[in-house]
Amino acid sequence: MFVSDCRREFYDVIVTQRVLLLVASDVDALCACKILQALFQCDHVQYTLVPVSGWQELETAFLEHKDQFKYFILINCGANVDLLEILQPEEDTFFFVCDSHRPINVVNVYNDTQIKLLVKQDDDLDVPAYDDIFRDEEEEEEDSENESEGSEPSDKRRRFEEDVIERTMKRRQRREWEARRREILFDYEQYEYHGTSSAMVMFDLAWMMSKDLNDMLWWAIVGLTDQWVQDKITQMKYVTDIGTLQRHVSRHNHRNEDEENALSIDCTRIAFEYDLRLALYQHWSLYESLCNTSYTSARLKLWSVQGQKRLQEFLADMGLPLKQVKQKFSSMDMSLKENLREMIEESANKFGMKDLRVQTFSIHFGFKNKFSASDIVYATTSLMENIEKEGPETTNFIKALDSLSRGNLDKLHQGLDLAKKQLRAIQQTVASCICTNLVISQGPFLYCSLMEGTPDVKLFSKPVSLCLLSKNLLKSFVCSTKNKRCKLLPLIMAAPMDVEQGTVIMVGIPPETESSDKKNFFGRAFEKAADSTSSRALHNHFDMSIIELKTEDRSKFLDALISLLS
Repeated sequence: MFVSDCRREFYDVIVTQRVLLLVASDVDALCACKILQALFQCDHVQYTLVPVSGWQELETAFLEHKDQFKYFILINCGANVDLLEILQPEEDTFFFVCDSHRPINVVNVYNDTQIKLLVKQDDDLDVPAYDDIFRDEEEEEEDSENESEGSEPSDKRRRFEEDVIERTMKRRQRREWEARRREILFDYEQYEYHGTSSAMVMFDLAWMMSKDLNDMLWWAIVGLTDQWVQDKITQMKYVTDIGTLQRHVSRHNHRNEDEENALSIDCTRIAFEYDLRLALYQHWSLYESLCNTSYTSARLKLWSVQGQKRLQEFLADMGLPLKQVKQKFSSMDMSLKENLREMIEESANKFGMKDLRVQTFSIHFGFKNKFSASDIVYATTSLMENIEKEGPETTNFIKALDSLSRGNLDKLHQGLDLAKKQLRAIQQTVASCICTNLVISQGPFLYCSLMEGTPDVKLFSKPVSLCLLSKNLLKSFVCSTKNKRCKLLPLIMAAPMDVEQGTVIMVGIPPETESSDKKNFFGRAFEKAADSTSSRALHNHFDMSIIELKTEDRSKFLDALISLLS
């Protein structure tokens, strides 16, 4: 059931208990976890943190800890499936679920005892009414009652005929109700999408309890920016949530005019700004950032010789010398940096890049360190999906979580270096896929498969990296193709997952259209195609549109998808 008062129904309940935190492997979940950890530290709440990257790990973690804990908090996992059916918990076990995945499973919504859903009240959830989905079992009428009245054969016959008619009517009504129920559930569960960031929900809780700090506010900003960078929410939703957070930023970071109350330069300061939509440009060179940002790369078509010429023309139009553009941004001439944003915006409009300016926030740690919210998202993501093995599997998760604390700037800088490698790998793979015509139309969708031996292919066995690659490839393909029909098609991307076990990972991306509402129909389609062909598939990811499949089953799985979506 939905929790209407997070403080009373959630926080006050767990503050005296030992709780288990099950946290998904995405940046928004990490930020929500950091906010909750800070609150727990304030109130000395005992907790154990377990990272979970999929349903299997979630089930294993629950089975291992169910005897020691009665209260479980799930962050960015658990809302979109029937939790009680999967975990089979005891009746005195309680789950608090803070998850941005939509749609929320109807059983979770209408379970009043064990499952409490922490979601923003303003979210448009469109949950079907209880009576449309659930129906109480009708008690069977006792025969003895029927037989006790009236002993005449004619009475019995008449009553028997009436009973038959009544039962027939009830059966027909039940069939109609079940057909309507299937239709309602199909409409409700057909598309997968994302609601308000979990980090923002947790920050709202901290604010309600007057325990919100600047650090918590920054984590809420990073959680929202993660949704935007990963293309999980619409531009309208992003701008609305930015507006909400901007009010909190003004409240926490206003500088009073009188010098006595002015903030020290060493303090953490968050600022709202209109920044350039260029990845990591303040920690890279402007040239590298232009080449490796999906938006500019797709619009300028940088995989082609003509595109490289357009980039040179773009830089010339701004009057920026190559020597300046190719050196580290921090080393550029101050005279050029002062008006850089205005110069780039003016030239970008001429080259068809009208959306190069974006609303965002930046943070200053003292005088030297300045980061934008998207810098942190890229750095944390690349730390979490680092393919270099360093100790146990949870090492990457812990490193990524630590990089969000301002005391761990060395880990953040390590993440920025990894993020640069990741972005370069994505753009090189996009260029090679387009130049070698690897993106093919399969009828109802586009399909691209990375072969074993492709450079950086190991990186794309990770779900977030594969999703980023797929979205960037679709944007670039839409800009490069002349076929109008192909511009409106969704994309399915496949990459080798585990060569020894012979598995591939597949992701489905919705069409890249102007009015795109970011709703993804591939989750349900993947399930049906796998069931109908008896493919050996594993639906292990919290995002339903990601699936693992045996390599030899891939062709029959794709054939089933084509016939299903045609």
